[in-house]
Amino acid sequence: MSELVQLAVSGGVAAITLDSPHNKNALSQQLTGELLAQLETAGADDAVRVIVIRSALDVFCSGADLSEATTVGMGVGAQRMVDVQRAIVANPKPVVARVAGPVRAGGIGIVAAADISVAGESATFALTEVRLGLAAATISLTVLPRLTDRAAAYTFLTGNSFDALEASRLGLLTLTVPDAGLDEALDTVVASVLKGVPQGLSETKKLLNRELLADIDARGNDLAELSASLFASPAAQEAMLIFLNRSKS
Repeated sequence: MSELVQLAVSGGVAAITLDSPHNKNALSQQLTGELLAQLETAGADDAVRVIVIRSALDVFCSGADLSEATTVGMGVGAQRMVDVQRAIVANPKPVVARVAGPVRAGGIGIVAAADISVAGESATFALTEVRLGLAAATISLTVLPRLTDRAAAYTFLTGNSFDALEASRLGLLTLTVPDAGLDEALDTVVASVLKGVPQGLSETKKLLNRELLADIDARGNDLAELSASLFASPAAQEAMLIFLNRSKS
């Protein structure tokens, strides 16, 4: 089985790359398991001072793996999404998301959990759960704190896509830049973070994320159970199968 998440460390930066082309970086059990392992490895490495999560593809993340959801279920997958967000929020190293291409559903949880998110202007976002009989349950832990109440209601209830400039305006992204300048902007952000003393960075991150981490720990398991039950419901199973069949045709 080929590796879906790669880790490369250079110059104090751990680049964690999502690379699952067969399902557009869908959040399969394998991908989320490898992502958790790489986050733990990078967080424990004294040579690492900042972590960058990026995609090797022209899609950042397509959301939940619907093939798994309609076969083995989402008991493990839903809890993994809570665990991934917690691993980003609680990681002692600052985490920067480099966002290019479409980001859907669960993938938005990764973007929201990151301390800093930088996107190219052609990136698009959509919380599509409602269109499959689901709710953005587990990722609400990190997404809702980034949005105003009105922005959350609109994006969660309509499932409409929105572009990177709108995502910045809503608070989901830190920066949106022209696609051609994405890597330059990322390098500038990373260089600024690297100027911080490791203790200062880790302690500052604790201050910033204290309430968010406490909320994840308090409600994460319940939301994972809710998500898994919704995925298993007849309404969601039917909607997901229709979507998968339409995607194949």
